Amino acid sequence: MPSKIVSRYSVTFVALMVFAIISAQIDTQISLSQQWHLLINFADRLTLATSFDAIMFTESQLPRIVMAVMVGAMLGLVGSLMQQLTQNPLVSPMTLGTASGAWLALVLLNVFFPGFVGQYASVAATVGAMLTLGLVILIAGVRNLSGLPVVLAGMAVNILLGAIATAIILLNDQYAKNLFIWGAGDLAQNGWQQVQWLLPKLSVSVLILLLAPRVLALLRMGQAGAAARGLNIIPAILALFTLGIWLVATSITAVGVISFIGLLAPNIARQLGARTPRDELFFSMLLGATVLVIIDALAIAMSMLTFDLVPSGTAAALIGAPALIWFTRRKMGAQDQLSFSLPKSRYQMSPGTLITMLASLFAVIVLVLVFTKSTVNDATVWLWAIPDAFAWQIQWPRIITGIAAGSGLAVAGVLLQRLIYNPLASPDILGISAGATCALVAGSIFVGLNIFDAAPAIAFLGSMTVLGLLLLLGKRHRYAPSMLILTGIALTALIEAMVQFALARGDETSYTILSWLAGSTYRVSPSAAVILIVSVLGLIAFALVTSRWLTLISTGREFAKARGLNVPRAFMLLLCCVALLCGVVTATMGPVAFVGLLAPHMAVILGAKKVQLQLPAAAIIGAGLMVLSDWIGQNVVYPSQVAAGTVVSVVGGLYFILLLIQGRRAVN
Repeated sequence: MPSKIVSRYSVTFVALMVFAIISAQIDTQISLSQQWHLLINFADRLTLATSFDAIMFTESQLPRIVMAVMVGAMLGLVGSLMQQLTQNPLVSPMTLGTASGAWLALVLLNVFFPGFVGQYASVAATVGAMLTLGLVILIAGVRNLSGLPVVLAGMAVNILLGAIATAIILLNDQYAKNLFIWGAGDLAQNGWQQVQWLLPKLSVSVLILLLAPRVLALLRMGQAGAAARGLNIIPAILALFTLGIWLVATSITAVGVISFIGLLAPNIARQLGARTPRDELFFSMLLGATVLVIIDALAIAMSMLTFDLVPSGTAAALIGAPALIWFTRRKMGAQDQLSFSLPKSRYQMSPGTLITMLASLFAVIVLVLVFTKSTVNDATVWLWAIPDAFAWQIQWPRIITGIAAGSGLAVAGVLLQRLIYNPLASPDILGISAGATCALVAGSIFVGLNIFDAAPAIAFLGSMTVLGLLLLLGKRHRYAPSMLILTGIALTALIEAMVQFALARGDETSYTILSWLAGSTYRVSPSAAVILIVSVLGLIAFALVTSRWLTLISTGREFAKARGLNVPRAFMLLLCCVALLCGVVTATMGPVAFVGLLAPHMAVILGAKKVQLQLPAAAIIGAGLMVLSDWIGQNVVYPSQVAAGTVVSVVGGLYFILLLIQGRRAVN
């Protein structure tokens, strides 16, 4: 082995040891000499550890460090394996959606088969991760594993499966309380049982280290060259992916979701000079262990400073999300220039069509009011009935909220898509709604803000912050669809860390925050609904009045400037309109995904190609979509309820997946 490689390994190993020692000192009162004495007499630790601090050191701190080393090494190894198999530096267990698949599988197991959790949790997580990986590859296509389509497909599946998992947790909260810490990723240990459970399951990593280097070296020659040298490509890749997903699934079964380690470690390894497949695999393992030990030490230190539990997964996201943004700012390859366009339409919309659409929206509202499920003689039946005064008092704020939220986010989507020339732009995909979410959740955690009575100004500030970051980071690549979406993924993951921190606290606000995150109209008061509809109508009116600005900017900034438009001012005012729409909707109802993508596209399909028609058409479609989703959520599992935002996330997630498949076919 070359001396440079030996030196690199030695330095990293020393760094691992140093940070492990530092981590052991953060929350202990025993001296280094006492620690060393306990270590060298480890077999007699239970006899020698006579004080509380000594017991905590041997039964909590030591197994936690060992678990960080084990899990970090496995995530680094699997991240390197996946990136080398796909030749894609942005692939990891997180971006491929496998963590979400494992999460959903464990939620299902905990809720519906709790008796099997202890014995079959790792098997369920592995099956969920494998099925998710298969779905992502099916969406992106085998040929696109080395480009950004597979990452975008992973994001879509993440949102879709996350919405389903959230709905199940909210409907069965009494069975899912233990999932909060798991979802945040926590390395805390109470004894050596988890280490002993996990260690033998990680032994398959030896197979990867023995078999993978030759396969990966052949794959670097191209599939044709590898096949010519006797490699059976599909079985080899499938076997390695299966082994890797087993390692990930068992690791996160033990400690929860730890994001970004599998993305960071291989990229750092290549930056530090790892060239051969074997070198990258081994170095990524060592770096993964080192990075997670450092992150866990930071999590422990932050927990001591804030007097709140800061899960290791949250700390990993706080560090990993900016790293993902850094990696996405590299120059994109040819495969990354994805082909996306607005749907084609043979129709031509007229103003009369808008009247028909309004009439249809009114018919939908009447339908959801008079056709509902009810309980009669202990039986659930469908009823046609005009709502009485009590039912009307409950229903009208929900309908008004649905109309306002759907129309507001739809108009925000139209504005974004035309302002940055990106047919995939929407407040949720780009992380703008998540910015409002972050501001409100942070206010709830650190200031004691009631999240259901939050000020829209706070949500607006969060949305504008994310919007500004997107514009700043996306300018280099001229707001390319793929680059903006990847930046949005990173920002959303960063914000999700804040949310998971709130949920992991385990106090009475956890379910309140989770139910708000689902995007429900249930808790919206009549006064809040009125304020929301007035605010949204005012902002939509502004968008309609300034539709000429949007038309000119859509044609091209230079063209708009030649026609006398003050482009920077118009651009900023319209973006402020987007942020305000996202802020008031999110502050009132909670985050709602995909309406800002789905409604503008449906308006174009119906023939609304001009701005003056697309804005009102999208608003009507968005309103109808939200009202229908709320009605479905109220009746599909009656007497329980599913939040309207969850229903829209499932419908919109499926649409986004179809859009990705269509974009793949356009490229091929």
